[in-house]
Amino acid sequence: MTILHWQAAATGLPRALTPRVEPTPLPAPERLAWSTDAASLLGLDAADAQLSTTLAGNAVPVGALPTATAYGGHQFGQWAGRLGDGRAITLGALRSADGEAWQVQLKGAGPTPFSRGADGRAVLRSSIREYLASEAMHGLGIPTTRALTIVGSPLLLRRETMESAAVVTRLSPSFIRFGHFEWLAHLDNASALRALADHVIAAHYPAFVGDYAGWLGEVIRRTARLMAQWQSVGFCHGVMNTDNFSILGLTLDYGPFGFIDGFDANHICNHSDGSGRYAYAQQPQVGQWNCAQLLNACLPLLDVSSEAAVEKGTAVLAAYGSAYAAESIRLWRAKLGLITAEDDDPTLINRWLTLLHRTHADFTLSFRRLANVRSDRDTLDAGRDHCADPLGYDAWIGDYRARLCAESSNETARAAAMNAVNPLYVLRNHLAQQVIEAAQAGRAEGIDTLRRVLAQPFTEQPGAEHYAAEPPPELRHIEVSCSS
Repeated sequence: MTILHWQAAATGLPRALTPRVEPTPLPAPERLAWSTDAASLLGLDAADAQLSTTLAGNAVPVGALPTATAYGGHQFGQWAGRLGDGRAITLGALRSADGEAWQVQLKGAGPTPFSRGADGRAVLRSSIREYLASEAMHGLGIPTTRALTIVGSPLLLRRETMESAAVVTRLSPSFIRFGHFEWLAHLDNASALRALADHVIAAHYPAFVGDYAGWLGEVIRRTARLMAQWQSVGFCHGVMNTDNFSILGLTLDYGPFGFIDGFDANHICNHSDGSGRYAYAQQPQVGQWNCAQLLNACLPLLDVSSEAAVEKGTAVLAAYGSAYAAESIRLWRAKLGLITAEDDDPTLINRWLTLLHRTHADFTLSFRRLANVRSDRDTLDAGRDHCADPLGYDAWIGDYRARLCAESSNETARAAAMNAVNPLYVLRNHLAQQVIEAAQAGRAEGIDTLRRVLAQPFTEQPGAEHYAAEPPPELRHIEVSCSS
């Protein structure tokens, strides 16, 4: 058994905003899933019985200091006041072999002072979705918190219906959110705001010590690049509130998320989002809006003069647009296998996306099939058979082939490069739902079977064909809500 050296998780927040919270023991805990990839970060042993007890929330290890944190935030564009870790308890921190500290957080381990009357628990359904999404996004190369394990229990919780409880263990270098800074600004606590910024910079942005504007610019660029990455794989977050945005530029809090199947640029993955604020096409703008709220909170760090601080903050925010544009065009070019840059590339890309939108073609597979296109105009293209507008497809594919010929594209090298960035497997809603229903019926082994497929999303895996297929018609409209 590996001896684990637990430490209190450093947050940089005032002690009053990080109260100690004991996890509530989970009745009859049973481990249902274990990510070997995430465990390898910290050298954790699946056979460690003491660790299993800890990750159920049934024991606090020596050296750990379980806490929850207070934060605020804008939810659906409106200031929501004090929020906080309502069902997340950070046990402590463990160090990886290279010395990096990873915070270990239990989601669903009971109430905290910030539960706002709720039970602090999570249900198996949402725990499975978060576990799979965290590891799937990591497999795609998209910055994210990680998920280590799911522990289930026969304990029943009332949501829309009665559902069984579970605890999912999340890992991250930090769980600090935009909302932490917003809450300190709301409290008008400039000294605590500065102390939090200093902590985050020293721990995670050491190149910007003493340079708040430079640090905020880097946070904004990371966030912009993250939004571009989401768009490139058809990922919809669903609840892009400022309290769900990581100060490290990680994908955080997997609630009513979804990967688009039949492409719709206006797709809304959260049926609670009646206005479509967080629709797919809106995500880049919302990311920028959230960054503006972070800057508003951090104005006291930029200058003692309010006017000068606003001027500097506006200049910093300008980094978002350029960072998003650069990352976005880089990703779309890579997905089309383009190795040179031409002025009309955005037009070619947007015409392709418009065709997918108009025909509701499968987003993931449409890009994947492009790797098989050859520049020879007489070569048949199987992708045409999957398009509801063959003539529109022919018109675009002709211009695409001409673009490939213009840069003397090597067919074999291009196909390999495209398959390395266009996934074959993503966490489609119907796949998650099938695993959830099986686990609820006592068959949890499918959780990690799917996780292992998603860990290698770009590599064709024998026997995994059904994980790559489009959902059958009856499973194309699964709705996801905030309830968990």
